[in-house]
Amino acid sequence: MSFIDSSISHLGKVIKSGYIQWELSSKDGFFHGLDARVKMLFLIFFIIIISLKKEILSELIIVLFIFGLTAISRLNLFNFYKKVIPLGFIFGFLIALPSSFNVITKGEIILPVIHFSKSYDFWIYHIPETIGITRQGISGVFMLTLRVFNSIALSFLILYTTPFSEIIRALKVFKVPDAVLMIITLTYKYIFIFAKTVEDVYLAKKSRTAVKIDNNDARNWTAGRIVFMLKKTQQRCDDVFKAMLSRGFSDTIKLYGFRKMDSRDWTAGLFLFFAGVMFLWI
Repeated sequence: MSFIDSSISHLGKVIKSGYIQWELSSKDGFFHGLDARVKMLFLIFFIIIISLKKEILSELIIVLFIFGLTAISRLNLFNFYKKVIPLGFIFGFLIALPSSFNVITKGEIILPVIHFSKSYDFWIYHIPETIGITRQGISGVFMLTLRVFNSIALSFLILYTTPFSEIIRALKVFKVPDAVLMIITLTYKYIFIFAKTVEDVYLAKKSRTAVKIDNNDARNWTAGRIVFMLKKTQQRCDDVFKAMLSRGFSDTIKLYGFRKMDSRDWTAGLFLFFAGVMFLWI
């Protein structure tokens, strides 16, 4: 059941990363002490800036800026970029890589890959005699990769420096619908309950197993547990909803006790705002 062990190990990492997020958000770094509303405005503002920039150099400067913010926020840079780089590579570089070929993006071929004896035409598609990576195409791929990388790094920076409850409070201030906030909150909490339940089910099975189980039996057991978890999840959803109704749930989220923004929040907010305006002009 080695593949099950591996899956359980990943679920354990999900639980651990959730607790680490809370632990990291309690440190006294530059971003940790800022009001969540300032951080959410910063995130939205810079995501727009990153989307608007059309020069690779500008994106690289933003990469350095985010790196500096991460460093002065006292986050573990190795662990931080160990999560950001793979996601940026997969959702930025790999997904956009096909667009670098001259079949999709016309331009000067800098790296020929396949050469045919002649060109071909299929319906509305034209296959050139030489297929390769173009200068314009690879430039677009790098641009998209940097945009994805910067967006992920910004999101992780906010997540690692802000408790989850403060993020929800900030979203409420910005008029995000209560239904969306409720879905995010319940989903976030249920991920940990789900992961812990799966781990307990597996450990219970493992403690009752004295001999090695072959792969067929392991797959059958896994399929059975998936059905079990589906039914258990539906039952828990019904129970939670009934409990919410019994306690007076009325489809609205009420938040109390917002702290007053101090001089540090205003100073940091103005600094980030002018930094963003500067990036718009680069």
